[in-house]
Amino acid sequence: MTSRITLADFAAHGSHQKGHFRLSSGLHSSDYLQCALFLANPARAERAGQQLAEAMASVMVKPDIVVGPALGGLVIGYEVARAFRVPFIFTERVDGRMTLRRGFGIGPKQGIVVIEDVVTTGGSTREVIEIMQSLGGDVIGVGSLVNRSGSPNPFDPVPYVALLEAEFPTWEKADCPLCKIEQPIVKPGSRPVK
Repeated sequence: MTSRITLADFAAHGSHQKGHFRLSSGLHSSDYLQCALFLANPARAERAGQQLAEAMASVMVKPDIVVGPALGGLVIGYEVARAFRVPFIFTERVDGRMTLRRGFGIGPKQGIVVIEDVVTTGGSTREVIEIMQSLGGDVIGVGSLVNRSGSPNPFDPVPYVALLEAEFPTWEKADCPLCKIEQPIVKPGSRPVK
């Protein structure tokens, strides 16, 4: 898929950061994409949501509902739902476990699209997919602003699209060259490290 957003777009808004990062997956990296900074501008967030909805519409049917995991999937998920003109709901982590936000629900067989900001290992997204399926929903697609998983579709057989394919090296702590030179590490993002 052709990128609709570039690394230069992220860098222009201070969203592509360089350093030593411990990602939510527990992996280490020298690059971090801070989607919250990129999406902080409402016009840019709206445009990204429209682009992602268009990319998703080209590979699947229109969803009945869009789901995003908090916090990363909130802004982009809302904008994708707005572009599709369907409801948006979200999941959150409570006591270390992903759960549907209190007060939200889905109907049986509703066509669901799961939206995330960045996919690295896909762990959070898989948790959301499992929750939706356990509630009787039909997950018809996954989308993200950025795919840095190294796989064109880490959720196969569910269709997946991303606006930016980014490949940055990641390491387990024991193999991290930045740890070996004792470069200070930062834990960005909102989710605790596994």
